[in-house]
Amino acid sequence: MDPVFDALDPSARAALSVGQAEIDCPTWRHDMFSGRTPASQALADRLVAAGFSGMRVGSYAAGAGERDVNLVLWRWGDRLPTRVALIDEDDRLGLDR
Repeated sequence: MDPVFDALDPSARAALSVGQAEIDCPTWRHDMFSGRTPASQALADRLVAAGFSGMRVGSYAAGAGERDVNLVLWRWGDRLPTRVALIDEDDRLGLDR
């Protein structure tokens, strides 16, 4: 998957003037229900326009720690550079049934 913006890298954030508040976006729910575009969505739109296929970002799930990371994808497919392949060798998803 390429290119991916690394929101965990302070120098990458600085290079594109990405503020932590855009990533954290604590008001996203209120913004959405008020008809406004949340800062995190505006950031995603800006990164897509800059050619990024996704973003590496810390997890905001309850109980998540500093080492918990998500990969958010905006563009993917079955060809490089945005190829994504599902690997489920143990059939945990039940797709081989």
